This record gives sequence, C-alpha cells and structure tokens, in this order.
Amino acid sequence: MAEAATRDSSLPTLALAHPTEKEKTAQFKQNGAAWRGALSLELYLRREEILASQNLTKDGGLTYWVLIDTAANDRLVLSGCETYRKKALVARNGKVEETITHGIGSVFCPPQLRRRGYTARMMQELGEALRTWQTEGKECLFSVLFSDIGKKFYAAHGWEPFNSSHISVPAKTSRIIDTKDLPTAQPLYEGDLGELCKIDEAMLRKSLEARPADSNTAVALIPNVDTIRWHHAREDYVGKELHGKAPKVKGAIVGSEKGKRVWCYWTRMWYNNDPKESKGNTLHVLRLVIEDEGLSSWKGSGGNHINGSGKSHQQNGDGRSSYHESAIVSLLLMAQREAQEWNMAEIGTWNPTSVMVSAAQRLDPNTAVVNRDEESIASLKWHPPHKGLVAESIDWVGNEKYGWC
Repeated sequence: MAEAATRDSSLPTLALAHPTEKEKTAQFKQNGAAWRGALSLELYLRREEILASQNLTKDGGLTYWVLIDTAANDRLVLSGCETYRKKALVARNGKVEETITHGIGSVFCPPQLRRRGYTARMMQELGEALRTWQTEGKECLFSVLFSDIGKKFYAAHGWEPFNSSHISVPAKTSRIIDTKDLPTAQPLYEGDLGELCKIDEAMLRKSLEARPADSNTAVALIPNVDTIRWHHAREDYVGKELHGKAPKVKGAIVGSEKGKRVWCYWTRMWYNNDPKESKGNTLHVLRLVIEDEGLSSWKGSGGNHINGSGKSHQQNGDGRSSYHESAIVSLLLMAQREAQEWNMAEIGTWNPTSVMVSAAQRLDPNTAVVNRDEESIASLKWHPPHKGLVAESIDWVGNEKYGWC
C-alpha cells in the first residue's frame, strides 16, 4: 500500500483493465458498506451475482473495469466501476437511428486511496474506451451515469448534469379520495410487460420521428422489457430476503382499449438498514406511458419528458388531459396500496410531466417538484466533438427511473 501512495495519477502506465474474480469480490466487499442497504454483506454479494445474470447483463451486457498501474508488480486496484450495455435511440438531422450506449455505475475508490486523482483518471480513460466498446465498429454516441456526489466531479470529465427532478407522494395519505368518478386501475404482472414494452418503444420511435429536422439532437434509452426486468430482479431478490416473498404486482394499467390506455411500471427499493423500518424505502415509478395516438407526436406527450422539464401537458378540447390525470390518480392509488404492503414510505417519480404532478397533488396537495443537487444526478456525455454545453443542445427524452443503473 505504501507504493500506491507514491503513484502519480498522471502516470502514463495507469490504464483500464478488467478485474479478476478475486478483485471483483474485493471491490464488492468494500463498496457494500455504502450500497447494500438492508442486506447483509453476504446477501449483497449474492444480489450482485443475480443482477449480473439477467438478460440485460449476461453475455457481455455488464462489464467490470478497474484502473491499475501496468508497470507495477502488485497490480493494485486504484479505482473501479461497471458499465451496462443499453439500446438507445438518437434523433438528429431529421433521422432516427438505433445505437448502443453505456450506463456507468458503481464507481468506487477504496477509502485509503481517495483524493489522489485515481477515479478522475479512470473516468478519463473510460470516456475514451466507451467510444468504441461493444459497438461493432461504430462509435458510441453517448453514455450516461447517475451521480451521487453532486454535479461537479463528473461534469469535469464530460458527463454533464441534466435536469434531475422528482416528486414524492406518501405511501399513506390523510386526504380522502372519492374514487367513484375515477377510472379503474388493474394490476400489471410480469407476464404483461413484454407486449406493453414493445408498444412503448414503438410510440417512442414515432415521437422522435415526428421531431422537426432543425430540432436539437434527442437521445432516449429504450425502455425495453430486459431493462424493466433487471429492476424487478433486484426487487424480487431483496423482497424474498427481507419479507420471504417476491412482489407480484409490477405496475398498473387503466383502460383496455388499445391506443387509449395509461400505464406505469414500478419497482420497490429498500434503503433503510433496518428492515422493520419504512423510512427512506421508496416505490419508484420506472416509466409512465400514455398510449394515445393524439398525444404521440413530438408536440404532445413525447416532448413532455425533454430533460425532465415537466412542460405543460396539452389540454385537448375533448378533455383527454383531464382523463389522463384521473387515470394517473388511479395508478398512484394502487401504487400507494403496494407501497404500504411492502413497507415503503413513499412513491417517487423522476422528471414528472405536469399531468403527473397534478395527479399527485390530488392525493397530496403538498406535492412539489424537487430539483436534486447531490444524489442521482442524471448526467450525459456526448462522445463526438461538439461546441458549447451538451445539456443545451441535446434533449434527453424519457429521462425516468428506468434508465438508472
């Protein structure tokens, strides 16, 4: 360890590598103190094994990285992280293309090696490596991460902060809701997700194709079923360990006529170290979908999630906006019931549209949009050369919790 203290983070011999199984385990044991939540270290290690074997992550979908000194004799891990290969859409110059992007997670430096520039050097090397990593000869146009250390560090290395806002609704509310005039919500189960995710992806493509040719470049992570099920694999495992069973209800839907339905997927996350306490535990809405041909154009619902801006939801003469608000109220009521059953303190929604905010306020008038400054800061690096701030020239569409990793 004494030798590590003398290594300059600017040494040309520092480079990215893929860790051995022993090195991976050592990293997990160190970062588990911060990220295991209500799990024991042993259960946390098992959770990471399970998450690495999902359709999203297996067969190279998840890559582990470490920074080492290639000239040293001891191969000490100076910093580490992992990247998730994801499918994405990019709309620019009037065309929409599917591409491979990468989500960066689990950035970690051992406490005894911090404040020496090793993680900064790793991010510098990683930014270069991801340009061509797993892209079959093409260039990776962008990568994303969700910073828990504020906005400055990753921005200095090219991952610029985008709007990161959210709303929270208590799992239990004292406000009495008259449900007789609300549309009925039905639960969604694992078997329902595949078809709905395909419909969602098609609507997302259509929305991007409808953008004017002179618009900003737009990017969107595809909310496919493998992505949603990765989140659910996490909650299933933790649910079984803490409560002896896995949650069955994965979301809710209003309506049965195709083209006029409203639905959302969610996931439960237990953050509290005490499994008997609900404080901090959150049921996160992963994705909200309004299946309405009249609102699928760029000027409708597609634009509502640009950079999470929460732009006004268009009011239509036939009252569709009012119906959608009521539908979301019904979805949130079911989410509240699920949150209470699973010891959640609240329901959270990232970068909500105005119609989602209005619906939440019908349950809790104190609901307000919170702009995050420290945790889960959505950050994006545009890899091709560009001028000016990326966040001003690129629209991140659908910047919701499903993209988190």
